Amino acid sequence: MSTTADATPPSPVNVPADASVSAASAASVAWPPAGGGDAVRAACARLREDSPVVRVRTPTGDEAWLVTGYALAKEVLEDERFSLRDAAKPGVPRPYALTIPPEIVNAMREMNNAGLHEEVLRAFGPRSGPVSARWLRERAHGLVDAMIEEGAPVDLRARFAEPYSAALICEILGLPYEEGLRLMSGLDLGFLAGPVVPEGSAANWGKDFAFVLRHVRAPREEQRGLILTLCALRDAAEAEAEAEAETERKGAGLTDELLAATVTTLFMAGVMSTYVFLLHATLTLIRHPEAVAHLRERPEKVPLAVEELMRVTLPIGEGLPRIARTDVRVGDVLVRAGELVLVWVEAANLDPARFADPERFDLDRAPNPHLSFGAGRHFCPASALSRVHASEALGVLVERLPGLRLALPPEQSVSPAGGGKRVPDRVPVLW
Repeated sequence: MSTTADATPPSPVNVPADASVSAASAASVAWPPAGGGDAVRAACARLREDSPVVRVRTPTGDEAWLVTGYALAKEVLEDERFSLRDAAKPGVPRPYALTIPPEIVNAMREMNNAGLHEEVLRAFGPRSGPVSARWLRERAHGLVDAMIEEGAPVDLRARFAEPYSAALICEILGLPYEEGLRLMSGLDLGFLAGPVVPEGSAANWGKDFAFVLRHVRAPREEQRGLILTLCALRDAAEAEAEAEAETERKGAGLTDELLAATVTTLFMAGVMSTYVFLLHATLTLIRHPEAVAHLRERPEKVPLAVEELMRVTLPIGEGLPRIARTDVRVGDVLVRAGELVLVWVEAANLDPARFADPERFDLDRAPNPHLSFGAGRHFCPASALSRVHASEALGVLVERLPGLRLALPPEQSVSPAGGGKRVPDRVPVLW
């Protein structure tokens, strides 16, 4: 089954006529494009056609190379000469002001150095403890029950998407669900994409960090999830080091502060990515009621629909950042060491060179090699869990609320609240 996605005429985009082989001689244009999803989609098509690697100027005033074609985007994501970690280092060009404090970035690096990275991957892997498809489905049904009891209209973000995603991430990390919802109140502040860091962003990180630190320092019998695993490994390493005068053991050298910083980052990134996609996916289905009817008749196709929704939604906005570690040629452009490259996943996922009729929302599209989870060594380790998370939520919504629709016109009911992430501020719905 397929249906044509909403389209608008391409808006003018100032694209350099020639993508030069050096940054010094290349013109640059403002990035990201202004406007909502339709304007961004139009910019995708224009940039891919005119220049698959184009010089842009980010909100911070820094220069970057923007990659829009599928083949080149995949090439950059898989090439280890382009570093994600270096994009957080001081002094490098940035796509936007880094709202994550340096100590948070350093905490993730220390986790890797301590050999606990695999524990994080295991926690968010396809077999993440008590989090199963059934577990997620029960929570989705419970939230829909509450929505129906409250009565329409309700805000789908506040009443379904946020608490559903928070329940998942809290269960994995070992944070109490009721208290974990408190972390949601300032979530947007941690992911603003702008030229400067707002004062409230740093205060928000500090507040959330202090909240998580209390759970890291709680008695062992009160801990659970990843917090319990990391603290237990850290304590065991310290005990062995003290007994054997060794420090090179898994978990050695970690502090309460490092663990709390890591858990805080995992919570914010995990909840943000899951609930934002869920909102965009639901909005896409609302625009295509024939797809909802088809999925009600064929619920086994919901996972396939999720892949197509991941391809066509536009939640990221500003592109995935990478810093070139050495001089690398990308297409016709020579990227110099230390330069910033932005991989525009949304443009790559709509590339007609890779996807037939890419503007069409096609529930039968297979295979569907979208780049929404990245590629190469930084392919999202939580991809399997994210797919189940979305499939169970959308399956329940389609089953229980087949008449789901916006309560207000789109321009009034959905407004950006998260900078480049294009987070719907509120989604009041009827059914």
